[in-house]
Amino acid sequence: MGLVETKLAIIPGAGGTQRLPRVIGASLAKELIFAARIVDGKEACRLGLVNHSVEQNDTGDAAYLHALELAREINPQGPIAVKMAKLAINQGIEYLYGCVVLKVIPTKDRLEGLAAFKEKRRPNFKGE
Repeated sequence: MGLVETKLAIIPGAGGTQRLPRVIGASLAKELIFAARIVDGKEACRLGLVNHSVEQNDTGDAAYLHALELAREINPQGPIAVKMAKLAINQGIEYLYGCVVLKVIPTKDRLEGLAAFKEKRRPNFKGE
């Protein structure tokens, strides 16, 4: 993967010049963009461009299987809380934190999560 537009005498589009520095820092982003460097999965993981890099398996679905593991880890969590956390992360914590907290507090899922924690059992979230 890489932002190689400088090879064409243009700059990365779709916010690449803004997003990449936020993820890996301005200095490293400049190096990768200016040099039009392409990195493999292991290097992308080391730089923090991706969360995981997996070796391909014989059936060609290693990335899919890893993603499925992650989905199974996320799935039992409170759906409204996950949705609001995603919104807060994507839109900026400072701006939205108060808004998303106000949407999570009155939910039945929040009460169920607290009760399950207190009772030392797995929660049964319903997205309500």
